[in-house]
Amino acid sequence: QVQLVESGGGSVQAGGSLRLSCAASGSIYSVNDMGWYRQAPGKQRELVAVISSDGSTHYANSVKGRFTISRDSAKNTVYLQMNGLKPEDTAVYYCNADIKRKMGVAYASGIHWGQGTQVTVSS
Repeated sequence: QVQLVESGGGSVQAGGSLRLSCAASGSIYSVNDMGWYRQAPGKQRELVAVISSDGSTHYANSVKGRFTISRDSAKNTVYLQMNGLKPEDTAVYYCNADIKRKMGVAYASGIHWGQGTQVTVSS
């Protein structure tokens, strides 16, 4: 019973900003890597940014210098600050996390996905 819930999507004009949030909840022991993916209609889902438990980050070349990923470990929440948005950023953005679940006396690890939040950037 782990859920990832995204929020913060919406419609903005080119050059605008949005901040996405994704909160993990449930029987969580630990959250390892967390990331943001996006998928445009008819396209494959692609990695936008990822942040590890130690804070190291990686960004797709297309968003470097514009997007910033961060996390609040105490809240099991990851953020994506998106500045200088471009029409080509339009997509459904999905939160992704590698989560170790508490399963009574045992644990189970796996990748979890949020349901996605729409980001639309108009020209």
